[in-house]
Amino acid sequence: MSTRKQISLLSGEAQQAVSQSRFENLPPQSTLNHREIVTWKRKVATFQTSVKTAPTMQQASLFEQAGDPTDNLDPFTIPQQNTEFWRWQFSDVGVAALYFVIDYQSELLLYVGETVKSNQRWKGEHDCKRYLMNYRQAHYRNNLESQLGIAFWRHAPTDRRLRQTVESTLIHRWRSPFNKENWKFWGTPFIGTSD
Repeated sequence: MSTRKQISLLSGEAQQAVSQSRFENLPPQSTLNHREIVTWKRKVATFQTSVKTAPTMQQASLFEQAGDPTDNLDPFTIPQQNTEFWRWQFSDVGVAALYFVIDYQSELLLYVGETVKSNQRWKGEHDCKRYLMNYRQAHYRNNLESQLGIAFWRHAPTDRRLRQTVESTLIHRWRSPFNKENWKFWGTPFIGTSD
């Protein structure tokens, strides 16, 4: 009796991406020690502090109104809520929003996202939940404090493409380390993938 192996319709790279996107997959790539965590956080904080203090450059125009409302958006000033907010009971699905996952203890913007339903965004699987679990666990193991929270900016465009454009701008501006676009800058110590 012969056994037949089912052929995958996905390439090896695509199959790996699918398997890595599951919440329960992938332990953190390594166990970081106290010094490594502090050094990593200091690098991110140094960059993000420069973003806070640097003036936003805009080209002036005689015919346009003031610039993008996100030019001066400071995620650290938006009201904070618990990262487990998605477990609460809401009477509605929420609004279009940008959201920011922050370690308020260290003033680190860890992740920038967008949603059309702010009250339901993290129901189900979301890779950032795993990153936060790994981050929190690494801090606990090394006797370091963290205060994780999420903040929703509820003035985001309702148009999906425009909202995603604003999200992308903020991801690049802040270099939030849990967004894959910035892994090349900070590595992936809490992501669970290789650098």
